[in-house]
Amino acid sequence: MVLLEKHSWEEVGYKPLVFSDGWQAALLNWEPIFELANAGEIERHNQTDEVFVLWRGRALMFVSDGERLQVEEMQPGVIYNVPRTVWHNLLADREASWIIVENRDTHLGDTELRRMTAAEWDQLQVVLPEWVKG
Repeated sequence: MVLLEKHSWEEVGYKPLVFSDGWQAALLNWEPIFELANAGEIERHNQTDEVFVLWRGRALMFVSDGERLQVEEMQPGVIYNVPRTVWHNLLADREASWIIVENRDTHLGDTELRRMTAAEWDQLQVVLPEWVKG
């Protein structure tokens, strides 16, 4: 019997690393989609919440109900829960990395993507901190 497992991921992007009954934990490292120039898509999961913990770098999470956009500058070590059906995405600097906890295989069958609306994009532009603008 293994008493302790250790997992890490230093590559770009998303990597599920721990799987258990019904849930998984993953690491998400910065990738180009988290730059402002590439921020046009937003996603949601219809069957599960998704938990994010920023543990390194700077990041901005934005969430939408389709009409109004809420923007949160993430703080390291804080648990951010995105409830099911809430549209969301991230902006981040190149040092950013998150721990993600979600239902097992959420990324395989429960992810819906769409382009941000013009209203969402306008709302996002108004509240961006200087470090995101470049």
